[in-house]
Amino acid sequence: MTLADRSHMPDAERVVIKIGSSSLTGPDGRLDVQAVRALVDVIAARHLAGGQVVLVTSGSVAAGIDPLGLASRPRDLATAQAAASVGQGMLIARYSEAFAAHGLRSAQVLLTAEDTVRRGHYRNAQRSLERLLELGVVPIVNENDAVATNEIRFGDNDRLAALVSHLVRADAMILLTDVDGLYDGPPDRPGASQISVVNSPQEIEHIDIGGTGSAVGTGGMVTKIAAMSIATTSGIPTILTKATNVAGALAGEQVGTWFAVTGKRTTRRRLWLGHAARVRGRLVLDDGAVQAIKRGGASLLPAGITDVKGEFDAGDPVELVDPAGGVVARGLVAFDSTELPELIGRSTHWLRERLGEGYDREVVHRDDLVLARVRL
Repeated sequence: MTLADRSHMPDAERVVIKIGSSSLTGPDGRLDVQAVRALVDVIAARHLAGGQVVLVTSGSVAAGIDPLGLASRPRDLATAQAAASVGQGMLIARYSEAFAAHGLRSAQVLLTAEDTVRRGHYRNAQRSLERLLELGVVPIVNENDAVATNEIRFGDNDRLAALVSHLVRADAMILLTDVDGLYDGPPDRPGASQISVVNSPQEIEHIDIGGTGSAVGTGGMVTKIAAMSIATTSGIPTILTKATNVAGALAGEQVGTWFAVTGKRTTRRRLWLGHAARVRGRLVLDDGAVQAIKRGGASLLPAGITDVKGEFDAGDPVELVDPAGGVVARGLVAFDSTELPELIGRSTHWLRERLGEGYDREVVHRDDLVLARVRL
């Protein structure tokens, strides 16, 4: 279903809730067990009333800070991984205890960036989450920080929550943080006002949303706006609010900021290609090909390509860029990077006559192509 506004939140059958580290820990960095229980009480009530909730939680690194005797969140990867290894066990144990008090089962689902950039892993994650929900289990999703290799964070799990929302075809997403919504300026600035509803990205283009996360978290408002863009352009409305407002958000009360849907639901494959896939190279297009792609409905032919950048195999995701380097689209390429140079700029007739059948096919078929959207 598509929720027209927040008053329809009680009708949402499946909701993804993401909570940040700062909402789960105290000023000293210790895991706040009461905060965990308060969140679980609300989720359990929704579940027992017939709804489904997927919880995306941060906090594993923060939970490991105190047991390891660290003064603050570690900056080096090895120590952060160690803290995550210690903290993840503590975090999931507290969640399990809290859900068990309501007679509910929960399950830990650890994901890495690799699970979202490889299509096979992405589909496996989707099947696992769907089956857990069918069995009446509350999935608790977190990035597998203990084995993360590129960065210890995934945008503080905000982007991960948006991808999970699409994976499970959620009716809505709720991002819980330490502020009660989006403001038209820094919340601590005199005169700053909370924004109740955002109907399009253009409405907030003028707002300064810079800044980093809390001392125990890693994401700031930028990552949250980016996550909400992924969700809303994919047909999933989003609420940004404080953790203490989660019950009100689920009940459709006027809390936080409502981000309305700006696009239609798309297939999981297209979302994976547009937001989760790791591109392996670039195809530079001429102006004619750019216009054909932007208008939609056109496949990319060899004649429209002027240059090939990077190394990739047939079937890999690549970016399609204009002559100035601006990203026009993403797509799955049908040729290896070693094959393409001799094909570019050639007509399909020339390729068929000189190289034979098969070389006159599309470089990127329109069914394997997703137009680029603005990323904040």
